[in-house]
Amino acid sequence: MEFSLRCASVLVPFPFNNNKRNRGLLRAQLSDENDPLLRLAINSASLRLQETQRREPLFMDPYAGCLVPPHTRLNFENSSKHYCIATKFIDDKLLRTVNHMDGLKQVVLFSDGMDTRPYRLNWPSSTIIFDISPERVYQNAIEKLQDVGAKIPRSCLFLHVPLESSNIQEALHMKGFNGNRPSILAIQGLPLMTLASFKEILLTVSGMAMDGCLFLGELPAWLAETKIGTKSSTEKWMDNLFMSNGFKVNMVSYHKAAKSLGKALELGDHKYILFVAEQLRFSDDQMETWKTESQRVEEDRKGEDFE
Repeated sequence: MEFSLRCASVLVPFPFNNNKRNRGLLRAQLSDENDPLLRLAINSASLRLQETQRREPLFMDPYAGCLVPPHTRLNFENSSKHYCIATKFIDDKLLRTVNHMDGLKQVVLFSDGMDTRPYRLNWPSSTIIFDISPERVYQNAIEKLQDVGAKIPRSCLFLHVPLESSNIQEALHMKGFNGNRPSILAIQGLPLMTLASFKEILLTVSGMAMDGCLFLGELPAWLAETKIGTKSSTEKWMDNLFMSNGFKVNMVSYHKAAKSLGKALELGDHKYILFVAEQLRFSDDQMETWKTESQRVEEDRKGEDFE
């Protein structure tokens, strides 16, 4: 079996409704192990396995091996190095951020269903990790992970929300996510079909994250090309898109990230955008809390005037 690692997109037809938040968001039917979504997740696991087996790996993923089918032949490309640099960058940013949070810590991962971060990273106590990913891929992975004894760090909690949920934000709230508390959200490997589908994700994240929270990760570069067609305008396109949803965004250079890790990347094009964005608005929960408090203050004032 041979996989081409790191494809720019996965073309799977699915119903999409961009008129309502999260209605039918990225719904895809996974039928068997030849499904592109499952293959894409296995590709990424293969890259993590390869990196883990290097003499001086950027990171260790002791669980990647159980996710990769036996006798898989890897077709390595230069872009695979970008994936590993991005993975290490996201790992470090997640841990640095949650270690500076007081009390309950919330982490939301938009993933391909085989993200092993909940198991392989050293999360501090009182961390709740929410995984949003395709249901079939997740179920395929969780069985293998349980078979090899993968466990979440003690005093932490891991919860899965199917990507096929009709309303992801509502599903997260039902699982216990609280938009009045700090969180950090990351995206890597999530199957994105169109620019509209990512805008739905961004709208959801904007409603979830309280002011000051971070949203970071890796996006396929074709999202920008769909809109503007020139790479020189990608930064402006990112600024406009994220700011329209309340985020200040910074693009991160893969080469600078690699240099900070003591690594070098070959010059040339790559198909992904690495970014970190900060929420400037209140979350939906914060707005509801503010409205409730304002109404209470107004009612108290009217009561005093009546007396």
